[in-house]
Amino acid sequence: MTAPPADEARLRAVAAWDGPQVRRITVVLAGTADRLQSWRVRLEAIGRSVDSGQSWSGPAARSAGAALAEVAAVGFAVRVAVEAAVGDCERLAAEAARAADLAEQALASSALTPDAGPAAAEAALRHAALAAAAAEEAGAALRALGVRDAFAPADFDSLLAHVPVIGPVQAPAVPSTRSPDAVSAWWAGLSSAQQRALISWSPAVVGALDGVPAWARDRANRALLSRALADPRIPTDTARTAESIAQTMAAEEARGEQVQLQLLDLPGDRVVLAVGDLDTADTVALLVPGVGNSPGHSLGHLVREADDLGTAARDASPGTTVATAVWLGYRPPGTVLTGASRFAAERGGPALADSLSGLAAARAATATGRPRTTVVAHSYGTVVVDEAADEPGRLAADAVVLLGSPGMQDDAASLEAPGVFDAASPRDPVSSVGWLGHRTAEASFGSTGLPVDPRMGHSDYLDPEFPTLATIGRVMTGGRAG
Repeated sequence: MTAPPADEARLRAVAAWDGPQVRRITVVLAGTADRLQSWRVRLEAIGRSVDSGQSWSGPAARSAGAALAEVAAVGFAVRVAVEAAVGDCERLAAEAARAADLAEQALASSALTPDAGPAAAEAALRHAALAAAAAEEAGAALRALGVRDAFAPADFDSLLAHVPVIGPVQAPAVPSTRSPDAVSAWWAGLSSAQQRALISWSPAVVGALDGVPAWARDRANRALLSRALADPRIPTDTARTAESIAQTMAAEEARGEQVQLQLLDLPGDRVVLAVGDLDTADTVALLVPGVGNSPGHSLGHLVREADDLGTAARDASPGTTVATAVWLGYRPPGTVLTGASRFAAERGGPALADSLSGLAAARAATATGRPRTTVVAHSYGTVVVDEAADEPGRLAADAVVLLGSPGMQDDAASLEAPGVFDAASPRDPVSSVGWLGHRTAEASFGSTGLPVDPRMGHSDYLDPEFPTLATIGRVMTGGRAG
């Protein structure tokens, strides 16, 4: 028994399908979607700059901002439709390839083994039908953009006629698994209108999410800070901390620096404050301080040290863009006595690991490229890094610098960073004792020693007068420490 003539004609048509051409189309569409994402991110960044009013203000600026928002919204809608078409085309390519193979088998079986022909023919036509359905769905996604007979809309106005950009703003719920990778993918999939709505409606959620870009967390946390400053009911100590943070930010901005409030947890007495743009900088450093530091009492001093780190990095590599953040994402022990325990570090380590992963994930999701990331930890802050490295997955840092460490549990390799450096001055009693683990200055620890001056004490490692700071600048930019 052979296939009916009508089925034979269909099988010959299916066997002749050009599978490689379908795959080429899929690759082109996928590349288009990727370019649209990076293009939209850049466009939205320009829009945010215009909205800020710092470089341009007035009616023309407002008009330009509205136009940029509209173009970005259209870009988002087009990317969503193209990504849907890519998924459909991937199914089309797979089903078409399977159908073509089965059609060839059916035609050959009909000639050589007549009894085997009908089963292969039926399977071939079934996969062909699935391929046709996928093609129809891909076509529908593109037709929604005004694509007809392989011709796209000729201009923006024609495209706008097919793409709705005005309507209720509904943002998907935050992923239940709040891993930085999941959060960054979720955020990148939102339109700019949805992102702005979430910042406005849920600043406490957005401001605390590792994986959300720094610009968005900054806007959310500034809103929270403004609320705290205007709230007469908050506790006196909390109000003073809020005022200290606001004053520190204002002082930096008065100097012409860009400031990003990456984390604001006033009840938990935690803050992460960056000088520079964490979303675009070539080099990023997190300064993790130790015992006795808090947002309300030492933030201004720590930000000046972060400024000095940034200056050292730019001196080491002129033209490099730098962002340095004071990372008080944990509550350091208040005294040397309580600093003899690892309890605070055990709580702060997971938060530091998530913060680093969140920065990396946000940069990857927004196609701005991963920066070179350095953790500069001082005193008890080195113990926090030690605990962060114990978290699942690798520590998302290119280099770790340990200054005046009271001791580490294992060796330098356990910190999981490609480069581990330490500075331990002979006059530093904290690094000399090693009461919390191995002394970093010992050869068996395995780190690269940084230059110190014999006059340096425990708090002098980031003093511009001494040689350690300039060397850290070279480490931050990937240069030689020696």
